[in-house]
Amino acid sequence: MQFLVYILAYPLLWLISILPFPLFYLFSDFVYFLVYRVIGYRKKVVRENLALTLPHLSDAERKNIEKKFYKHMCDMFLEMIKTMSMSPEEMERRFHVTNIDLVLDYAKKGKSVILVASHYASYEWLLTINPKLGFQGVAVYKKLANPYFDKLVRKIRSKYNTEMIETRKAIPTMAQNQRDGVLSMYGLASDQSPKLDRIFHSMEFMGVEVPVHTGAEMLAKKYDLAVIMVKVKKVKRGFYEATFLSLADDPKEFKDFEITEMYLKEVEKQILEVPEFYLWTHKRWKHRVTK
Repeated sequence: MQFLVYILAYPLLWLISILPFPLFYLFSDFVYFLVYRVIGYRKKVVRENLALTLPHLSDAERKNIEKKFYKHMCDMFLEMIKTMSMSPEEMERRFHVTNIDLVLDYAKKGKSVILVASHYASYEWLLTINPKLGFQGVAVYKKLANPYFDKLVRKIRSKYNTEMIETRKAIPTMAQNQRDGVLSMYGLASDQSPKLDRIFHSMEFMGVEVPVHTGAEMLAKKYDLAVIMVKVKKVKRGFYEATFLSLADDPKEFKDFEITEMYLKEVEKQILEVPEFYLWTHKRWKHRVTK
């Protein structure tokens, strides 16, 4: 059944990917109507998250953010499909990096790094910058239940030679690369809610005390990796700008969880500036800490 779903869906995905951009975004508008107006996908979760984290805004203001978020979300996920047929030149035009030299300096020093990213703006197109970095790009991701779609997603995300590894393979891969002297950049999305059995620290994020992911910091200290983050800005529809920010050259010099808190404070700052580009469908605040 999983294979049948895949072979029925694949031709449609390919057709979507080759649409000219004006038609592509018209189709995205249609998907938005279905997802938001008809299906109401996770609308309750989105409204609860917005009310919890943006209580200073009026109901009307949060409703406006909600609508803008769903339009952006549809754009973003369809843009991942668009990657299937986009040329490197077109991608270069639409996803610009402002300060690539910051990353190249680490490569020149022979220092592997962990790149922490958030579910903000275009985290999918972020994977396309790998050829510019001077590193072997390694993206840690959660495997999809359908093995055929998992293979397709890995193929799309690996188009620019980024190595995709499952979460459970992150530590063995880092250990092996360190032994072999392979200069690498490990990309991790570190703003979601951790599993209950992996909670080591909590902090206030968007005004709410919650458990936070600490894996990136712990791995950086274990394998002596510099920590940088990337902030992606949506310039206009279909165009993004990425900026790198150095968090820790020598993570062992920092107190436990200090790097994690620095990173999440930067994520929070970005969300508060333009909240509609954050992935509000995640149940990020489901495990709130009561004092």
